[in-house]
Amino acid sequence: MTEVIGIRFKEVGKIYYFDPDNQEIKKGVKVIVETSRGLECGEVVVSNKEVDDEEIVQPLKKVIRVATENDLKQLEENKKNEEKAFKICEKKIEAHSLEMKLVDVEYTFDSSKIIFYFTSDGRVDFRELVKDLASTFRTRIELRQIGVRDESKMIGGFGMCGRPLCCGTFLDGFQPVSIKMAKEQGLSLNPTKISGTCGRLMCCLKYEQEAYEHLLRVTPKVGAIVKTADGKGTVIDVNILKGTLKVSLENRPDAAPQSYNRHDVKVIKDSQIKLSKEEIESLKDIEN
Repeated sequence: MTEVIGIRFKEVGKIYYFDPDNQEIKKGVKVIVETSRGLECGEVVVSNKEVDDEEIVQPLKKVIRVATENDLKQLEENKKNEEKAFKICEKKIEAHSLEMKLVDVEYTFDSSKIIFYFTSDGRVDFRELVKDLASTFRTRIELRQIGVRDESKMIGGFGMCGRPLCCGTFLDGFQPVSIKMAKEQGLSLNPTKISGTCGRLMCCLKYEQEAYEHLLRVTPKVGAIVKTADGKGTVIDVNILKGTLKVSLENRPDAAPQSYNRHDVKVIKDSQIKLSKEEIESLKDIEN
């Protein structure tokens, strides 16, 4: 076991472990640490605790110091410089006629590097832009292309549910989301219904997927052949959350389908949930 503290460098970013160096550091305190990018200022989001050695990425670096008043002033100065750098970079992108959209600018704590985040539909030859920016700011420049999900996380906004975007408020990373999840949850495969503001499948499809997978294991699917108290029939509709089925009975082909609870039928031959080639093709852009 090793004593660590958890530090986050962005408001909704990944948590990294550091050695508190025998200091008791409370949650919410800003500290200065050394990272692969140099000195950085982060906020303690997990106070002193012990974790298994397997959870630690070695070497575990120590906290250099609790942020001083001067350190906090440096942070504020960096934020002002980032706003200026954003405007300057936008003008230079336009001057170089590059097909790219600037999303965010980030100064490292010691201003030894400026990182420009951008999106683009394809590869961009920005070598001349880098030279131009380096001669303007007189420091190391990095241009980093990001995806549309990362763009939404940085910019923020509101989802169709009316709440702030999950990725911009509490998700510290993106998990794979697939069209199959939407299909298994009985959602309309209309892209406008299952896409987030980023144009990709909504992250919240992942939240209840485990529960749906369990229910699908114990509930006959549409197309399944089942035995009921009224005879054998085919499942034509399912409410997976309520556990109710509509069954078309073989001995009453012209009658209206009958409703049953999943516990009251016996599966003779179950069906499978499949995506057609047409569905896959029409929705491939929102899954990538």
